Amino acid sequence: MSIFSEVPQAPPVAVFKLSADFREDSHPQKVNLGVGAYRTDECQPWVLPVVKKVERLIVEDGSLNHEYLPILGLPEFRSASSKVALGDDSPAIKENRVGAVQALGGTGALRIGGEFLRRWYNGTNNTATPIYVSAPTWENHNAVFADSGFKDIRPYHYWDAVKKGLDLSGFLDDLEKAPESSVFVLHACAHNPTGTDPSQDEWKQIAEVMKRRKLFVFFDSAYQGFASGSLDKDAWAIRYFVSEGFELFVAQSFSKNFGLYNERVGNLTIVAKDNENLTRILSQMEKIVRTTWSNPPSQGARIVSKTLNCPELFTEWKGNVKTMADRVLLMRDQLKAKLQVLGTAGTWDHITQQIGMFSFTGLNPKQVEYMIKEKHVYLMASGRINMCGLTSKNIDYVAQSIHDTVTNVQ
Repeated sequence: MSIFSEVPQAPPVAVFKLSADFREDSHPQKVNLGVGAYRTDECQPWVLPVVKKVERLIVEDGSLNHEYLPILGLPEFRSASSKVALGDDSPAIKENRVGAVQALGGTGALRIGGEFLRRWYNGTNNTATPIYVSAPTWENHNAVFADSGFKDIRPYHYWDAVKKGLDLSGFLDDLEKAPESSVFVLHACAHNPTGTDPSQDEWKQIAEVMKRRKLFVFFDSAYQGFASGSLDKDAWAIRYFVSEGFELFVAQSFSKNFGLYNERVGNLTIVAKDNENLTRILSQMEKIVRTTWSNPPSQGARIVSKTLNCPELFTEWKGNVKTMADRVLLMRDQLKAKLQVLGTAGTWDHITQQIGMFSFTGLNPKQVEYMIKEKHVYLMASGRINMCGLTSKNIDYVAQSIHDTVTNVQ
């Protein structure tokens, strides 16, 4: 008998299982609206033109080698990433109280931040500190913070299924009732999975309560630029909280806005009270990274760094990002319009009121099952769809499938 014979079979990761099922489906009109990756109107992955250009520059740069990066990562990548999140003119950066850790994607940034908070937030070994995630949230949040050592992971109200929008009153009520010093994970923009973001006025209300209740802000910024097409607009909430004097973490991912999914390029930006605090925080972050991945990989970080630090390449990148964001916005407009022309029951205004890569359609689990089995349109059980999976060639079929589903399945 194997010494591993008692190891239980783990359930598959839902989004990757969905993609596997899609690949095995032979139906000629099948559509994959599950996986969170950008697709062109030909439903193909897109290597950003600016990324191709920078990759050539890297190949031709004879000064580069494959020596280890510093434990905390490529310095010019880390500083440029923080500037993208906080703004070039950020007072916190000028006051030398912003630091960063290069991470393995946004997930790695969340994990390193979570590990640090569990060890050092308000003292040592804070396994009992409550950490709040939105209901619903990205499926990996709960697992990342549980594996970081947190024992008390709680949901906070976010999605109002009736009005298909933000449950602001429930959100604020949870903030008021949370124990002082609790950690709240906030989606900086393009909330995953709902695509529903607070307005600027609503963000101000959220910040006021969090400041008064002494709650810690941990932003997850996976889609900067992808929501509105503007890097600055999508970073508004982060910058507002910093301007209000919060110490906070920002987990950044460059998977979507650079199309660097398999390079795992992430950054954890730390905004501290002062440089002395920042120095100590980074010293402990370095210890955590050393026993996790020791040193980060260079290729993706060099691509991002060269792009962000060169004005011409930076401008070109912003244009590439806007191209992706505009296609998503176009698909939202067209899907809503087609459902309205079909006379599909219910209101579909939420399709265009939401923002970013994902839309929470409002379809229930039975309707999702019908969509997959009968229409061969693959989406998450929550009803979340990736708007990038829609194209000019399949949108009519998808709209008709949603109409048929809503009509036939309650």
